[in-house]
Amino acid sequence: MLFRMRFRIFILFFSLFSLSSLFAHDQHDQPLKGEGIGAFLQRNGRSGKHYRKAFLELNKERLQGKEELRMGVSYQLPPLDSSAGQKPAQGKTARRGNGAGIRESLKEPLFGKENEHIKISSTRLAGACFYVVSGHGGPDPGAIGRIGNVEVHEDEYAYDVALRLARALMQEGAEVRIIIQDGKDGIREDRYLANSKRETCMGTPIPLNQKARLQQRCAKINQLYRKDRERHTYCRAIFLHVDSRSKSHQTDVYFYHADASAEGKRLANIMKNTFQSKYGKHQPNRGFTGTVGARNLYVLANTAPAGVFVELGNIQNAFDQRRFVINSNRQALANWMKEAFIRDYEKLGR
Repeated sequence: MLFRMRFRIFILFFSLFSLSSLFAHDQHDQPLKGEGIGAFLQRNGRSGKHYRKAFLELNKERLQGKEELRMGVSYQLPPLDSSAGQKPAQGKTARRGNGAGIRESLKEPLFGKENEHIKISSTRLAGACFYVVSGHGGPDPGAIGRIGNVEVHEDEYAYDVALRLARALMQEGAEVRIIIQDGKDGIREDRYLANSKRETCMGTPIPLNQKARLQQRCAKINQLYRKDRERHTYCRAIFLHVDSRSKSHQTDVYFYHADASAEGKRLANIMKNTFQSKYGKHQPNRGFTGTVGARNLYVLANTAPAGVFVELGNIQNAFDQRRFVINSNRQALANWMKEAFIRDYEKLGR
């Protein structure tokens, strides 16, 4: 009798163990709005080519030959590789289960009172980290243009676009480091942005000497990157500037990458292609002449994460000035760069 009872208990425990093992190896989840395969796997703690390949094999009937996820479809997750030591992402936007997602609001006072609350609308950039750097600042206004009797300074417009970009990236679930900061300005809707010398490098005064100024922001990015790369699978820097040429020289947005950076080159080309596509949609008869080039710029050569250097236009040219002074145009610049980052991130299958 005692033997039979022990045998039944053994069978019960064995069945429970087998059942739990089965569930552990047959997990499903539904994608959040806007998620690609890379972001979906990242949220579920399965980053990298190994998991992507396994996912495609497990779900080939659901995917029907396409590497695109559909809302409302439950996809089988590859078993976790115990040797990888990975866990599901535990971020502000991470949630497993029914795929509804968490719509949290973050708070960033640098964006100003009207914009400091950020609603996270997707996890398309979950696992990504960005270093957003507006050019010049502090004692250096950068390029100066004129519109009538008004002076317009490069650092103010680059900073406003930088804040808009940072906020847009955060809405997609990214971690964002705003390297150049002004505690008062926030995102501004004005046509003419008031000039100031308040900008700092994350709280540290910006030196006037050009080399010291560039060294300072590179050192700050590299310091942050040493820790960020342990938690993020994708880290990118972006440097935003406004060029100064003759008044008659109209330019489109153009992009630089470091000479030997394949990742920077790919990102710069994706950005150019994204802008070209947007111009084709919104101004089909205008065309887009922005370019991509390799250039040995100090900030690109001396920062550890791959990066792209963006010239937003010519501050002296009346047509280019409309790209900066109209607030909706500044927002469009930020949105298009965000979309390019999403495309680059998803191409890596992260």
